[in-house]
Amino acid sequence: MTPGSNIPLPTARVTVDVAAPVRLDVSGLLLTADGKVRSDDDFIFYNQPAGPGVTYRSGGGTAPDAITVDTTAVPPGIEKIVVTASPDAAGQTFQGFEPTATIRSADDNAVLATFTPPSLGAETALVVVEIYLRNGAWKARAVGQGYANGLAGIATDFGVTVEEPAAPAQPATAPQQPAAVQPPVAPPAPPMSAPQAPPAPAAPPAPPAVPGTGKINLDKGRVSLQKNQTVSLVKGGRPLLSQVKMGLGWEPAYRGKDIDLDASVIAYGPQRNHIDSCYFGKLQIVNGAIRHSGDNLTGEGGGDDEVITVDLGRLPQDVSGLVFTVNSFSGQKFTQVAKAYCRLLDATTGEELVRFDLTSAEPQTGVMMAKLIRQFSGEWEMTAMGDFVKSRTVRGMVKPAAQAL
Repeated sequence: MTPGSNIPLPTARVTVDVAAPVRLDVSGLLLTADGKVRSDDDFIFYNQPAGPGVTYRSGGGTAPDAITVDTTAVPPGIEKIVVTASPDAAGQTFQGFEPTATIRSADDNAVLATFTPPSLGAETALVVVEIYLRNGAWKARAVGQGYANGLAGIATDFGVTVEEPAAPAQPATAPQQPAAVQPPVAPPAPPMSAPQAPPAPAAPPAPPAVPGTGKINLDKGRVSLQKNQTVSLVKGGRPLLSQVKMGLGWEPAYRGKDIDLDASVIAYGPQRNHIDSCYFGKLQIVNGAIRHSGDNLTGEGGGDDEVITVDLGRLPQDVSGLVFTVNSFSGQKFTQVAKAYCRLLDATTGEELVRFDLTSAEPQTGVMMAKLIRQFSGEWEMTAMGDFVKSRTVRGMVKPAAQAL
């Protein structure tokens, strides 16, 4: 799976384990429609290993910790179970290693999907996957959202009460090797006096929504992406929730030969459902939150050939993914195109934030240039794609772009 992708669950009982070269503490939170726990009892971890429909299993240091979800036993009103992970060692980040979540059938242990979050760094905790209810059916989604303030930051974000530790160092890594020995020390402070304490003093007051995504962000200025790299649209610790422009440009590869390419953006919902497409024939969608500059018939001249403006703050909540595409309506292949690129700009200042130059070409008539995915903390992430498709129009891009989310 890739970040933001989802699968239907073919079985009512699933187990999610998270493996890494170091020991991890894995937890589960039961969330209502507003994204919060009902009480601290909905936080399932080593000191509270069972809740309604959700159980925790320790790997004992020799196998991954795991969360099992029995969807038939999940209480009414619970619409999502998020599975989190944090390094067991106090203050350790995910820098230098990648955890892998495996979603299995709890009945026969058959593997349903795996997910390895990309580009981790300064995070000390991670929302790895979520099991969620949509239109009466349970699904699993790859998330990969990181936090710099530990498991306490995640718990606070979802409404768990985080107690200030009485003795700062002790609750830090609660379950050392013998997990059973620790609970007598910590449990009076309900589910949360145990998780990761060194970062905890900073966690409760801080906004955990973004400080810790350890992915590339915009703090150091313009980001130049390579294929499949992702940048979090966060600057100064805050999500970018303003107007951005996606500029797309290209030049004919052969002198004197015009080429008519069409830039488009396809909007999707959480289930990869197609909401609408914005292109030269439909210059505004989702109540004007996405607007197209109009068609460029030649590709001649410097600068962006076509521009799509997206007002991130005005996008409806049911728009969770945008895929930017370019098609050759005239049938010319991308091997006849030079210097194709896309770049994301701050629409207010004109500052270039992110750029992706297409460095290879295939004899196809369509290419998926980039995607923007709304994370469930509210921020957006941009991933460079550069994936070619046989399609001369945006209509033919809808299905492959959905599969690429």
